[in-house]
Amino acid sequence: MKERLDKYISSQTALSRKEAQKAIRDKRVTVNGEVIRAVDLKTDPDSDTVTLDGQALSFKKHVYYMLNKPAGVVSATEDRAEKTVLDILPEPLRRKGIFPAGRLDKDTTGLLILTDDGDYAHRMLSPKKHVDKRYIATLDRTPDDSICERFHEGITLGDGTACKSGQAAILDDSRVLVTISEGKYHQVKRMFAALGYRVTALERVQIGSLRLDPALSPGEVREMTDDEKDSVFVDPT
Repeated sequence: MKERLDKYISSQTALSRKEAQKAIRDKRVTVNGEVIRAVDLKTDPDSDTVTLDGQALSFKKHVYYMLNKPAGVVSATEDRAEKTVLDILPEPLRRKGIFPAGRLDKDTTGLLILTDDGDYAHRMLSPKKHVDKRYIATLDRTPDDSICERFHEGITLGDGTACKSGQAAILDDSRVLVTISEGKYHQVKRMFAALGYRVTALERVQIGSLRLDPALSPGEVREMTDDEKDSVFVDPT
């Protein structure tokens, strides 16, 4: 299906329609090797090769990125005071409409999915889907064995909010692997607070069956494969 050149460029990059039109008029765009200055030229994403500043644009209806979120950035599309996860997204990966699917607290690290697919994000975050999220929580003191049973029973937060049954496995003298299917505000920290612990560090390592790529350093991001994208909805084993 053919599409206006300016609209196509805008859909595949972070440029607005006006910015795309200016890029075309400034001779920064080629179609099949020819410099084009007609913003309304009809192009076919399946057969035409479009470049912007020498970089070929590969048509993608939606994008799905895995980010190893570092501490100190907020899970938002924009913030007047804080650096956001979109601010650290490399320029070649940016395009309109990208947002974090769910959120991690400013000081929480680990697996965060960035996408422009609203249906995918809604499906992942819907309480009806019961998509598990797995975290490693570092505590201020040695965890008691009773933590595992308490998480399984379901913990009531300090304000009276009841949390669904979760899982906890003690890893060592300070870290606990926690699995929950909900996403209440500061939930993991508040669950431990209800048990008398303070979480000193929190990292999300898994969503569904999708695990954080250990090759990604904090702040690094890469595109997800189709299998990884689908694995979010597969129960972890």
